[in-house]
Amino acid sequence: MTSPSTLRLHPNDPVAVALRDLAAGDEIGILDVRASQNIPRGHKVALRPISAGEAVTKFGQVIGLASNAIATGGHVHTHNLSYTPSAASHVIGLGCQPLNDLPDVADKTFMGYLRADGQAATRNYVGVLTTVNCSATVARLIADKFRDPQLLADFPQVDGVVALTHKSGCVAGESGEAIDLLRRTIGGFARHPNFAAVLLIGLGCEDNQTRRLLEENDLTPGKRLHTISIQEAGGTIATVNRGVDYIKSILPQANDVSRQPLPVSHLKLGLQCGGSDGLSALTANPALGVASDILVKLGGTSILSETPEIYGAENILLSRAVNEELGQKLLELLAWWEKYAVQHQETLDSNPAPGNKAGGITTILEKSLGATAKGGRSDLVEVYRYAEHVTQKGFVFMDTPGFDPVSVTGQVAGGANIICFTTGRGSCFGCKPVPSLKLATNTPLYERMRGDMDLNCGQVTDGTASLDEMGLQIYKQLIQTASGQKTKSEILGYGEDEFAPWHFGATL
Repeated sequence: MTSPSTLRLHPNDPVAVALRDLAAGDEIGILDVRASQNIPRGHKVALRPISAGEAVTKFGQVIGLASNAIATGGHVHTHNLSYTPSAASHVIGLGCQPLNDLPDVADKTFMGYLRADGQAATRNYVGVLTTVNCSATVARLIADKFRDPQLLADFPQVDGVVALTHKSGCVAGESGEAIDLLRRTIGGFARHPNFAAVLLIGLGCEDNQTRRLLEENDLTPGKRLHTISIQEAGGTIATVNRGVDYIKSILPQANDVSRQPLPVSHLKLGLQCGGSDGLSALTANPALGVASDILVKLGGTSILSETPEIYGAENILLSRAVNEELGQKLLELLAWWEKYAVQHQETLDSNPAPGNKAGGITTILEKSLGATAKGGRSDLVEVYRYAEHVTQKGFVFMDTPGFDPVSVTGQVAGGANIICFTTGRGSCFGCKPVPSLKLATNTPLYERMRGDMDLNCGQVTDGTASLDEMGLQIYKQLIQTASGQKTKSEILGYGEDEFAPWHFGATL
């Protein structure tokens, strides 16, 4: 069966999306239209004449205004489509109907580690965290002592010793939103179930004092959580030696675990997209939405984030909010982001990157329609601040920037124990201590970057899998990954440099 050349996503849309590269003169398979010029895969083709100033829709929603007249068969993109602020409806719904049409699944458990506090882990690392950038080198020196696999050969249940460092922690004030956010992020990682034990390294004189970080996160030092101050320990070498000794002492305890069958309700899935293209909204993202809905229906948690990337599609989430308060929370976040962008002489339309545009995405309004699809169709049951501990099961939203490492860092701090990351251009990413599955939106990308991609969602537009079938494949891969199967990014060693707490505010 030959797959179509283009796809019209709503009967009233004046454009269709090219599913393969179109050459001038090619029939596109809709309304006897022929491409009037070369149109790359993932880009838009005009199905009728579009007047200058006319609103252009995709999925039936406005993605921009024609900046000049566009002829039938013409390429619709940044050269003739301009940004306009979101006109999405702000009507708040009261949740949707139960999803009874989802694919049936047999896998309702995974093989995970059950921690003493009742949390479930998908990996078993020892972590070295830092209060401030000044202790970053010491943290890395400690972790480096355990890079040789032979040193951990006697501890097969330990996935490794990982140092997660950052670039802030001082000259930002001892209190205030910026440092509170940093403390909340580090605290979230310190309590994360994928860490069997954590060593927290401070300098001693920084604004982000260890004592206050622990107090604000209700953390208590003990066998699982150990702290060292470089200044009190006597400097770099003394601190490294003490840190290495602590980790050697904790490894037998960290290794004394075994995987056991756990219900998938223990899984907290972080939904991410990066390096998106014009096919993201048609393949990987909605397929991930199906997998997300399956997990939620089975009692698990799914976390959508990247607030700037729901702008223009906020109506989709607002209509599914289970109460008025949640809808208002979401609207307040969007209002904050609009103001934040203006303060920095930007608009939210600054979000689409050059790679997004090369892949066919024109405006943030268009990008958001694809990004929001990762959340499936489940009710929205809670809205969280960045890095806030996620306790509500079901489909939730967390406020984060659109920049992937910063966004995922917030999700993991909130408790996500597995990540699904869709990409159309080929983002390279990992997020220790949590596994990250990479989902390619198109087959050429998957074939070109097989070493980085875990699943090919291009099967949807190739005509070899439906969205439901692709969603079921993603769900099954989630279970295998949560049970210990390594992802491509884990095999490649990604995940330490991608730890990136959200930093904003003045550095004094």
